[in-house]
Amino acid sequence: MQLKDKTAIVTGGGSGFGAGIARAFAREGATVMVADINTAAAEAVAAEIGGLAQMVDVSDNASVAAMAAAALAAWGRVDILVNNAGITHLPKPMEEVTEDEFDRVLAVNAKSVYLTAKHLVPAMKAAGTGAILNVASTAGVSPRPRLNWYNASKGWMITATKAMAVELAPAGVRVNAINPVAGETPLLKSFMGEDTPEIRAKFLSTIPLGRFSTPEDMGNAAVFLCSDGASMITGVAMEVDGGRCI
Repeated sequence: MQLKDKTAIVTGGGSGFGAGIARAFAREGATVMVADINTAAAEAVAAEIGGLAQMVDVSDNASVAAMAAAALAAWGRVDILVNNAGITHLPKPMEEVTEDEFDRVLAVNAKSVYLTAKHLVPAMKAAGTGAILNVASTAGVSPRPRLNWYNASKGWMITATKAMAVELAPAGVRVNAINPVAGETPLLKSFMGEDTPEIRAKFLSTIPLGRFSTPEDMGNAAVFLCSDGASMITGVAMEVDGGRCI
């Protein structure tokens, strides 16, 4: 029960890594708001873990403001925020990514971190405590060809994590990130371009531990970084990648 009596928002919590993090938080005693653009998915995970469901478009100011207001109305505080929602463009040469694709990737992967900070950091500062976890990627550390602007968005998130950590430390708020390698999530096919046994084998050959990240892996790492056991850890981008970035 490492998160006993804590309150937490997990964006993109309706599937993939977000759902794994939401389940792990609930298992460790937290009350969780499962926030997702897919309302039905959020409701399903929230019902499973006894949490709250909230529809949110993390790239939209009004939608994020409504999410923050709903959490603060329900709990009076938010102890943990996980910025997990993310998207990618399909693998292609950088100059062939459309402007709309670029704008969408940066809005969901980068602007969202600004918006959640805008609407939730003031309450954390007032409380003198809080933990923010940004789900970045190994792509922000060791970029792969043909995912250029996705790579860049995750590199942005890692730098934002460190900058946020320095600024918010005096207020008692910790900010960390995790860097997963690709996993069994709805984005896997998008990362690979197509999902075939041959492409999977090629991808797995780059991961020393020989398997993809799982939602459970992310949940376990997130629990630790957001728990009091990590009270001296801030500004870290932890690679949860089976050795991919070595």
